[in-house]
Amino acid sequence: MIAVGLLALVAVSGVISASVPFHPLSDEYIDHINNLQTTWKAGRNFPKDMPLSNIKRRMGALKSENKGKLQKVHHVKADDEVIPDTFDARQNWPNCNSIKLIRDQSDCASCWAVAAAAVMSDRICIFSNGTDQSLVSDEDLLSCCPDCGFGCDGGYSYYAFAYWQKTGIVTGGPYNSTTGCKAYSMAPCEHGSTQGDLPKCPSQGYETPECVRSCDKGSNLSYKESKTYGLQAYYVQTDIDQIQLEILRNGPVEASMEVYSDLLTYKSGVYHQTSDDDFGGHGVRVIGWGEENNVPYWLVANSWNEDWGDKGTFKIRRGTDECSIEEEIVAGLPRL
Repeated sequence: MIAVGLLALVAVSGVISASVPFHPLSDEYIDHINNLQTTWKAGRNFPKDMPLSNIKRRMGALKSENKGKLQKVHHVKADDEVIPDTFDARQNWPNCNSIKLIRDQSDCASCWAVAAAAVMSDRICIFSNGTDQSLVSDEDLLSCCPDCGFGCDGGYSYYAFAYWQKTGIVTGGPYNSTTGCKAYSMAPCEHGSTQGDLPKCPSQGYETPECVRSCDKGSNLSYKESKTYGLQAYYVQTDIDQIQLEILRNGPVEASMEVYSDLLTYKSGVYHQTSDDDFGGHGVRVIGWGEENNVPYWLVANSWNEDWGDKGTFKIRRGTDECSIEEEIVAGLPRL
């Protein structure tokens, strides 16, 4: 009877023990997750033969003991203020193209910089009422911030926003784009599909690009004059209302979360951790929230291109600090 009770508990909670003998990219692993009848569906995102080391090296969000010495923001909620049950920044600010953009960090642990630059870009558009569609250069942040960490070997989101406020970051879009000063130099590669059109990611990964304080060749822009700046840089306390109010009032935020092996297989539904195989910290952009089948969730944009997950996004359980996603929320306000 005790054994039956334990099996029932596992089925309800959806937690896989460490002893499950399935490779994280195997069909058996995917079937096992789906058989748990959890709140989300698993499927094939990565080829079965992809080395797990290739995936793990894309986790680049490092923990900061002092949160980069940033100030903590606190929003005062009016008595008659109502936080909506559902919110999607893409719909709330439809004229801001950056919010809809799913970036590709390529084979570099630059998620911390890519997510930060995306949030900065979103907020420049939001605070300019859609008149400024500039994209902040993740390349410039990744390669030129000396305090942010280790570039393609990981970095700190807190320091990224402090750097934006103190030093500034130039404009620049995705790989091969020409609309800003400095485009991302690493080509998109196939993170999440066995049938995508993109080339395979390099077997060894990319080195951190050299910091070049000039615009791309062929650009007629000035590096100095292309700089964007943050007016404030701060973190949001681990409180659901505070995170929601921050997004409602100012736009998407960056979160650092732990990635477990099961997230690699995410396809739809509201993700919650079913594995204890930790792959490392990952920087993502939270763009909204909602509820699905009575399960509250955060709506999150990843940086593994649109072939991964649900067109590059995923939903993760809200209110339980799932995978520590509510612990390290950071953002800033643009200086226009």
